[in-house]
Amino acid sequence: MVSVSSRLPTSTRPAATPTGLLIRVAVQALAAVVAGYVAMGVTAGLGLWAAGAADLPGGFTAVLAAVVVMAVGGKVELAGDAGSLAGTQAELTAMPLTVTLVGALVTGFCFLRPLRHHAVTSSRELLARAGGTVVLWLAALAGLSALARHDFRITIGGGEDQGSLTDIFGELLDAVNPTVGFRTDVGPTLFYGLLWILGVIVVALLVSRSTPLPARLVRYQEPVRPAAHAMLLLLLAYVAVGLVIGVVVAATKGHAAETLAVLLLGLPNITWLALGVGIGGSWEGVAEGPFGLPMPQVLDAVLRQGDGTGDTPDLSTIDLGSLAAQDGRAWWLLPIAAVLVLAAAFAAAVRSPARTRLWQHAVRLGVAFALTMLVVAPITLVEAHFGLSVLGIGELESLGGQVILRPHIWATAGLALVWGLFFGFLGGLLASRVHRKGEIEQPKRPPAPAGPRSER
Repeated sequence: MVSVSSRLPTSTRPAATPTGLLIRVAVQALAAVVAGYVAMGVTAGLGLWAAGAADLPGGFTAVLAAVVVMAVGGKVELAGDAGSLAGTQAELTAMPLTVTLVGALVTGFCFLRPLRHHAVTSSRELLARAGGTVVLWLAALAGLSALARHDFRITIGGGEDQGSLTDIFGELLDAVNPTVGFRTDVGPTLFYGLLWILGVIVVALLVSRSTPLPARLVRYQEPVRPAAHAMLLLLLAYVAVGLVIGVVVAATKGHAAETLAVLLLGLPNITWLALGVGIGGSWEGVAEGPFGLPMPQVLDAVLRQGDGTGDTPDLSTIDLGSLAAQDGRAWWLLPIAAVLVLAAAFAAAVRSPARTRLWQHAVRLGVAFALTMLVVAPITLVEAHFGLSVLGIGELESLGGQVILRPHIWATAGLALVWGLFFGFLGGLLASRVHRKGEIEQPKRPPAPAGPRSER
């Protein structure tokens, strides 16, 4: 038997008490936070397992926590100790963007899900949901930061050439048990974690097509949401294309475990860089020593053209020209970008009201694309350095190295603005032939019946 209250419309149901509403909001916020961290933990764990980190002596849990902390913008510091005979230096700045993307998608979906049946939402309720999610997110991040700490012993020497300098120093350093470890810098981690979760909530509200907004924000829904949703589709499309290519490479070229590790940890780091390069943007960097980027090899080859020695290394430029000089297939990044940006522009135009003018399509997509690259380009930054100096006489080449990959942020964002203006106009023009929201088809009038002709 169906109760009478269940058949009443939402507006006539008994209003929830403030205490009941607060409890429900807290439980839903907790569910969003737990789901987000579990999704990131599973993704990072599988990636580390594929990379061989499961064999680390007692440090897998700490490394897993560190990867999740880095995925939300946290700062993990590396440090070493080689006693009085030697000094170690290690730095790492990078975001495993596959873990970041999975966490953002799951957390944003779970944050929006309780609002899906609401006709309207109040500012107070939305702030309460966001505030609860932020507080619980930071509390969990603080706990992970405490777990993300470990020390590893460095094994040096033992090569076939026992008279080499490395073996001699290796015997000396073995006596003092040189170590390298990592710690979480809690203050910056909580600050960047706060920015991350606020960004996820804001972006989730922007890209959602149906989540209700407070009354005072409804007027911004039509000009913002279609373009924002199109940018999300564009970024996901690049990740999907990269995933297909990665699976094919893993199945046909060998090194399946290493390729899987890249896919599970850093796929957007590569695909979103390909998006920026495809529209004419550029990065700069260098790779020297035993470190490098595992995929694609053409990118690592360009980075190794630079001179990484000295205090001011000579950085290589990563753009369409330099990549194509190593592999002519890099030119495909340009037409791929054109097709996918046009598809995103068309999707934005189709979801916009029919009354939207072509210049409005262009401006909205141009601004959205520029803002997207202002967010995406900086998080592709990679800076890693490790060095060991013995008795103050400098670094041993075989025990040091670095990888640097820095975006030219403003130039890339400027190009995204130009691309967005052009393809936004073109996408609006193509969408004008499609029936869209707010457009009413005029019924065709039947031909008037022919009456009898009057005779003169």
